[in-house]
Amino acid sequence: MARLTVNNQPVEFRIDGETPLLWALRDAANLTGTKYGCGTGECGACLVIVDGQAMPSCTLSLGEADGRTVTTIEGLAAWGGAPDRNHPVQQAFVADQAVQCGFCTPGLIVAAAALLARNTDPTEADIAAAVTNICRCGVYPRLVRTIQRAGRIMRGEEAGVPVPAPAMATTPGL
Repeated sequence: MARLTVNNQPVEFRIDGETPLLWALRDAANLTGTKYGCGTGECGACLVIVDGQAMPSCTLSLGEADGRTVTTIEGLAAWGGAPDRNHPVQQAFVADQAVQCGFCTPGLIVAAAALLARNTDPTEADIAAAVTNICRCGVYPRLVRTIQRAGRIMRGEEAGVPVPAPAMATTPGL
């Protein structure tokens, strides 16, 4: 049994402590924003923030996460101090259209948010060192601009960009 804080909520997992944190989050906690990519911690699709550091959840066991604080893409807005709106990184990704297929996007956003929590004015070299995720669609040219925009939003030098809620499908007569 492992007890940890996930997205500011205490959670108790009653599954094998050797289970990768990724699968505990996706299968037991239904937090499916964190994606499975390579299974070796190299691609970044499964990144979560553990005690303030971006870490691959596919190589971190649930037992190793016991007692720690974990933030997933679903909890990022509250972690960044914005429980009523999206995190500045999410706002910048939408504003700059830095998303293509979207599979790697949660990991990219988590990596960028962890970087900006330490340094709200990163250089291109800082970003390259901290955001090593693999994106098969090749959004890399937009990432530096997007992450620097998020930093400006965090520093109050640029207004945040409202991100609309997804439209709800409706069925006539219901």
